[in-house]
Amino acid sequence: MPPDATAGSHRRNQDRHGGHRVDARTRRDSVEWPTIAVAAAIYIGFALTTWFHEALPWWAVVGLGAWLAAWQGSLQHEMVHGHPTRWRRVNHALAVPGFLLWLPFGLYRKTHMRHHVDSRLTDPLEDPESYYVTPRDWARMGTLRRGILRFHNTLAGRLLLGPPRAVVRLWSGELARLARGDRSHLRHWTLHLPAAALILIWVLWVCGLPLWQYVLGFVYGGTALTLLRSFLEHQAVEKVGERTVVVEAGPVMSLLYLNNNLHIAHHDRPALPWYRLPEAYRTRRAALLHRNGGYLYRGYFQIVLRYLFRAKERPVHPMMPGSQLASTARTANTSAPALPAGAQEAKS
Repeated sequence: MPPDATAGSHRRNQDRHGGHRVDARTRRDSVEWPTIAVAAAIYIGFALTTWFHEALPWWAVVGLGAWLAAWQGSLQHEMVHGHPTRWRRVNHALAVPGFLLWLPFGLYRKTHMRHHVDSRLTDPLEDPESYYVTPRDWARMGTLRRGILRFHNTLAGRLLLGPPRAVVRLWSGELARLARGDRSHLRHWTLHLPAAALILIWVLWVCGLPLWQYVLGFVYGGTALTLLRSFLEHQAVEKVGERTVVVEAGPVMSLLYLNNNLHIAHHDRPALPWYRLPEAYRTRRAALLHRNGGYLYRGYFQIVLRYLFRAKERPVHPMMPGSQLASTARTANTSAPALPAGAQEAKS
């Protein structure tokens, strides 16, 4: 799929920094203190919630845990893009250990950088964050698996089934990689597992928090809140610029997601720190909404009302050979866009 002309215009006159292309218009501070403040709030909140859990009702612990884990996920996303310092080791130290436990930060970083190749967005063979399946895989599925994927494309299904499905897909993909003799990801797990063990020692042994509360709140709830953000983040359409959403959320949800709800602004300037995204979006709002074809929601409540029990679309990627849309395009004597070949990665 060829990218549209505007998708890469912002990448001109860029330099390398922290493993990511940095827009020359973006001023990089040695230390981005707003992000440091968020990190402090997250880790202090984690320590207080787990230490004083006996003074709180279980549902408050679960709710706070879900919020803190999803908030840390947003913080880790900033670290992936080279924030909040110029020193990668410092950034990575702030991102590890992850409260979700099931996803190594290094593996998330690797797959997310592949996701930022905009010409591959939504391609289930090339975009590691795609939720679509190929027509071939769909044809091989039975009635039960198809029903699960259809329900998974409703918001209720994404929040209920999404967390365990994400864990199973990642871990099964990693085990299959090891079975093939590919040990390239072992270094990520070697760093992740001791960090996860330290979290569990603190939570279960030092604080005495029941395991079920941690799993239900921090792990399951935190993953579900993250999946709420990504539910409509990208759509499979022919024009690259129209694949990425804008959710004009209020201050609470924008803080939780560190303004990643302004997703097309992030893809437009991925090196921009989270606290500068709103201004960048406001100054170019008309141009960005023109570029993404008006793919806009006025907040997450609107998404809940529209898609709680309604599938946002079919699970099959609509532009791959064998899909209904691709077949219609060939019938109309138009060429279906070719997708690059590649192996499917574990989804983050």
